[in-house]
Amino acid sequence: MTPRETFHIEILGSEDEGEDRVRQRLSIRTSGAESATERALLLFARARAPQRSGGPAEAVRVIDGAGTEVFHRTRFDETA
Repeated sequence: MTPRETFHIEILGSEDEGEDRVRQRLSIRTSGAESATERALLLFARARAPQRSGGPAEAVRVIDGAGTEVFHRTRFDETA
């Protein structure tokens, strides 16, 4: 049986929204940071879709169970 870790995925709005930029927060249990990162990127793409209510998401981050950020990507980091 593979050990599973808890990761927290946060979809962030623009910096103009103040201190609480978190628009969506999801906790998942998975076998590693790579799986959590893949899930975060899928959620980020969905949060940036035009039909989404509110402004587009600006960034996504993955935080491990100890509270350390293990992945961060903004809409400007995406490759063309």
